[in-house]
Amino acid sequence: MTSLLINKLAKLQNSVDNIRNICILAHVDHGKTSLADSLVATNGVISSRLAGKLRYMDSRKDEQERGITMKSSAIALFYLEEGKEYLVNLMDSPGHVDFSSEVSTAVRLCDGAILVVDVVEGVQPQTKVVLRQAWDEGIKPVLVLNKVDRLVVEMKQDPLAAYHHMVQVLEQVNALVAEMFNQEVLEQSSKVTQEKKNVEIGVDDVYDWSSGMEDADDSSLYFSPEMGNVVFCSAVDGWAFSLNTFAKIYSKKLGFSESVLQRTLWGDFYINMKAKKIYNGAGAKAKKPLFVSLVLDNIWAVYEAVVVRKDKERLEKMVSSLSLTVPARDLRSTDPKQQLSAIFSSWLPLAAAVLSMVARKLPSPAQLGPERAEMLLCSKTKKFSSLPPATQELKQHFVSCSPSGPTIIFISKMFPVARSQLPEYKARPLTAEELADRRVVARARHAEKQQSEGAVQLTAEQMEQLTTREKVVAGVEKETEKEPEIAFIAFARVYSGCVEPGQELWVIGPKYDPAVTAVSLESGQVPLNCHVTRATVDNLYILLGRDLEQVDKVPAGNVLGMSGLASSVLKSATLSTTPWCPPFVPVVQSSVPILRVAVEPVLSSDLPRLEAGLQLLNQADAHVEVLVSEAGEHLLVTAGEVHLQRCLADLTEEYAGCQVTVSDPIVPFRETIVIPPETDMVNEVIQDEKPEEELVVMETPNKQCLVKIRAVPLPAKLARLLEDQGDLIKAMARQKGELTNKTMEEVVKLKKEVFNLLDTDERLQGTGDKIWSLGPKRCGPNLLINMTDFSSSEVWPGGQVARDNTDTRTDMESSLVQGFQLATMAGPLCEEQMMGLAFIVEGWEVKEAGEAGWGPLSGQIVSLVKDCCRRAFLAKPVRLMTAMYVCNIAVKAEVLGKMFTVLHRRRGQVVKEELIEGSSTFTVTAHIPVIESMNFGAELRKQTSGMAMPQLVFSHWEVVDIDPSWEPSTEEELLHFGEKADSENPALRYMNDIRKRKGLKIDEKLVEFAEKQRTLTKSK
Repeated sequence: MTSLLINKLAKLQNSVDNIRNICILAHVDHGKTSLADSLVATNGVISSRLAGKLRYMDSRKDEQERGITMKSSAIALFYLEEGKEYLVNLMDSPGHVDFSSEVSTAVRLCDGAILVVDVVEGVQPQTKVVLRQAWDEGIKPVLVLNKVDRLVVEMKQDPLAAYHHMVQVLEQVNALVAEMFNQEVLEQSSKVTQEKKNVEIGVDDVYDWSSGMEDADDSSLYFSPEMGNVVFCSAVDGWAFSLNTFAKIYSKKLGFSESVLQRTLWGDFYINMKAKKIYNGAGAKAKKPLFVSLVLDNIWAVYEAVVVRKDKERLEKMVSSLSLTVPARDLRSTDPKQQLSAIFSSWLPLAAAVLSMVARKLPSPAQLGPERAEMLLCSKTKKFSSLPPATQELKQHFVSCSPSGPTIIFISKMFPVARSQLPEYKARPLTAEELADRRVVARARHAEKQQSEGAVQLTAEQMEQLTTREKVVAGVEKETEKEPEIAFIAFARVYSGCVEPGQELWVIGPKYDPAVTAVSLESGQVPLNCHVTRATVDNLYILLGRDLEQVDKVPAGNVLGMSGLASSVLKSATLSTTPWCPPFVPVVQSSVPILRVAVEPVLSSDLPRLEAGLQLLNQADAHVEVLVSEAGEHLLVTAGEVHLQRCLADLTEEYAGCQVTVSDPIVPFRETIVIPPETDMVNEVIQDEKPEEELVVMETPNKQCLVKIRAVPLPAKLARLLEDQGDLIKAMARQKGELTNKTMEEVVKLKKEVFNLLDTDERLQGTGDKIWSLGPKRCGPNLLINMTDFSSSEVWPGGQVARDNTDTRTDMESSLVQGFQLATMAGPLCEEQMMGLAFIVEGWEVKEAGEAGWGPLSGQIVSLVKDCCRRAFLAKPVRLMTAMYVCNIAVKAEVLGKMFTVLHRRRGQVVKEELIEGSSTFTVTAHIPVIESMNFGAELRKQTSGMAMPQLVFSHWEVVDIDPSWEPSTEEELLHFGEKADSENPALRYMNDIRKRKGLKIDEKLVEFAEKQRTLTKSK
């Protein structure tokens, strides 16, 4: 990019109304990066001939090799339309589910999004996820229907069939938008209904039963070509158009106004050329719709001439009739792709159509609404009005995007850059003045050389000075060598004020509360543990894809890179000049990191390098988690297999620079109990089963405390509900008196659902208001229920409990709850968390005094309750629960059987399969255990010759329906499985693997002497 254009971009940063911060969102392989190539080519960064092939925004080597984007990256583009100059900050984001966190970091900094959909495949799972992310962040999307060329070349569809197919895809996308809109409207209407309940209704009054859907305005939400927010394109062939493109062309030819053509080019309209009128009802009268006759027929004709018939004479006629200037060399080319690209780039340039839609339809940073400002500054569980007045005043600066207000910046991620690639370390071209100065110095040196007739003898003093200087230079070189090779740049956006190099800002952590510490910070005092530090900004950069360019000042509304914050910011943070600024709401992650491995260096001497490398990796990747286990192992937690491979490659090649040994994946399990089964392993009815004692009674070693506990399985729906609502329960426990009206409504709704689900089980009826605690961590899917005469504390907010201070149990209540928390945190099977259990405390007695010499009673009660819960757990039929992926596979019909074989081999269950209309591709949805999913993608591609593409994302927990300690006991089981039960028990295998990894005892037979038996007698 030329220095003239960079100066132009830096100047445009000051005009907020002409800035567009946008990101490209799509499913994997739907053409985001190819589309970005064509937009980048308009600024001369890459050749237009390479657009769609180079994938410029994929700067990593593994991205180019795999052909998928793995990180979000930004580039600033200049766009000129009708004399108006625009600065477009374009962000490319990944489509693979493993890197969905990168999408979240990009979406947070944007005001608009380009949603790209492959017109052949239609709406895919990740399309729904990214559209939901954009909706939740409150940014406006526009639609690009990509790969229209596949309808001609691959699908062999005629223009009319292609038009109907496009209508269907557009309806699918709009159905997603409608679903999200309806959900939001119904939530708001339920809030209004709650308020109406408090108002008395008279006899003559009419109650309003409407849901609010009738009054809600959704006219501007949907994607509609006539509204100008849909573009049809083929990124690989470099063409795109909106209805406006052809409306301008045909308004001159046919004599219709542009506005009429804009309204009628899409839809059930046809043209009568004799009467020169446009009529409705093309389908009923078997006429071609306008979109087919005026648009698609012409595009299909070009493809037919170039790809199918290869008719050069006809092609030349088309070029001349369209008045296009195409180089003769391109027309003579034998490569049809080059011919198509040359014709279409002159006739329907891609960048012009897409950037025109971006400039007209997507909002500028100055149009950030008050709703989004509140959403950024205040979490859903808090009221915006509960924030301090000085904090509430900041909303005005957000909405107006004022460069004169207090500086507020949000950093969404830190990304690594090789220090040699930073502008200050790069060789730059010399200016004319610098060249003139160097010329003068060179001439003076040349003149001195001519005057001196030979070598000059240096004195001893001069020699000493020279050697001293060499030592100093060598010392400086050593110091520079010590500097790390990787620098971290903050990927950020200025929401208010102006930022300059050298400016000192507050770095605000996620737990910072301005109401508590802002006053003392203003006075210059920094209290301990206030989650805020001071940091100085080094350099500011414009992000230019693979390059960075230094700038002196960045005003509000711009996306930028910032250096010098690596020691102050780990992954994301809020920066501000005012201590009254609250931390921004954390970026919402759509996927959960579930896959963990233990890493250790091959050489033990490399351990410090590995630890340093893991710290760098943790900072560089927004979605990775680096932990140290209780056993001292270094754990790496990633979103999936592809994400893990990328992290390990980065760790060994860049950050640690040493070889590492990676353990088998450590997949979390859950322990649960089930209702006693009625049939055995061969489906025979179980008879003569002795009822086991379910109630467990235990007392402390000093005989002072006695506890009676029974374990009961929770209904599956209730366990899932508590798991899903973990964040709400956490907020409920932390801030009981400060919940917003909306959060209180959600709590009331949750409470009602919990009560209803508990009443579905006979043993748990009426226990809803006796819930003592949830566990583990006070927000898990297990309940502790108080059925004793003791008045325990209330879990639900607003509940008042009369405490009896004379009761000795009052002081010991926290110890009992702590014992329950420890029991649910590590179960007896393999010390994994419990899930879906209710521990009913049916008796609790504490005497005045007990035997001496056993230590504090509180500690005894903790261990007593923990052991009692474990025994109650083991008194029931126990099961393991495994984490499950939902697996979406796009597969060709001819390899469907091979795909099913691979799935069944890994204990997968097919949920549904659908044929994509008009193609031979099936979309299969299946559930597969996470523990069985290693190398699943590689095996699937190998078996199907690359015709199946899986996407794995964590879905739910599922019970492994076999007892880990099961052995054949009945005659039928012994007949079927044999005395030794040689067929593998998967639950036992999983349990033993976990116990072995944790160093726990396992019941395993080892072969000591594996000698082959041989016959000593000679053969006769």
